[in-house]
Amino acid sequence: MKKAAAAALALTSAAAISAALYAAALSPRRDFPGWDELSQYRYAHRGLHDLENGIPENSISAFRAAVDHGFGAELDVHLMRDGNLAVVHDSDLERVTGKSARIEELALEDLTDYPLSGSGECVPLFEQVLEVFSGKTPLIIELKTSNGNSKALTDAVMERLRSYQGPYCIESFDPHVLMVLRSSYPDVIRGQLSENFLRYKNNLPLPAKTVMANLLTTFLTKPDFIAYNHVDRDGLSLRTMKKLYKVHEVSWTIRDPETLRALEAEGVQTIFEGFIPD
Repeated sequence: MKKAAAAALALTSAAAISAALYAAALSPRRDFPGWDELSQYRYAHRGLHDLENGIPENSISAFRAAVDHGFGAELDVHLMRDGNLAVVHDSDLERVTGKSARIEELALEDLTDYPLSGSGECVPLFEQVLEVFSGKTPLIIELKTSNGNSKALTDAVMERLRSYQGPYCIESFDPHVLMVLRSSYPDVIRGQLSENFLRYKNNLPLPAKTVMANLLTTFLTKPDFIAYNHVDRDGLSLRTMKKLYKVHEVSWTIRDPETLRALEAEGVQTIFEGFIPD
């Protein structure tokens, strides 16, 4: 009996320690100023695009449309070969231009060879997008890393933002970006992008999928918000962070008004696409 009781006590203690370590690993940065302003807006995913009417995603026309409707925008930034910053979602340009090329391998002068499908526009530079939003609505800026360029990309983005006039935050799937922000740019609101990687096809090894899906890098990155795929938001780690730490939640990508309203009723920030919220 004594051995059984001792074993039960040891298991209970181990479980309690594991739970405490798990909760500690999920501790974000809390109460950093600036979120109130960002939370006043809805965010158009890659701009207020409408390809059928000649407005491609992540185009200047899509970003102008977002501003004209009073929306902020979510956008994606890549570091090009020559140090310029391009705003486009995929590294491979084939989906949006019809021609295959990696944006990280191109230079500024190459962009005119890759017009966005359905329009006369080219992939815009980050500086051009900033001009559209300066002094107007906020930005959620996603950094798309490639081949270990997280620091170079983050530094380049922050250099462009040094004189920018307007509210913004930065997010990334890559925890290394958040670590650079934490160490070198602590005054920037930062967010961890995630989803249930175990449900989707991707190139991540299983341990990385598990860590990323469960937000287990949080103790290193200390994000101000979690931007989670809204269809996966019932996961334990996100629910734990919301309950214990009241972490700010951003949901992507919302494609119908009913889901948007339901999420906003819970206090969730929304990134939408394919309709214009009323």
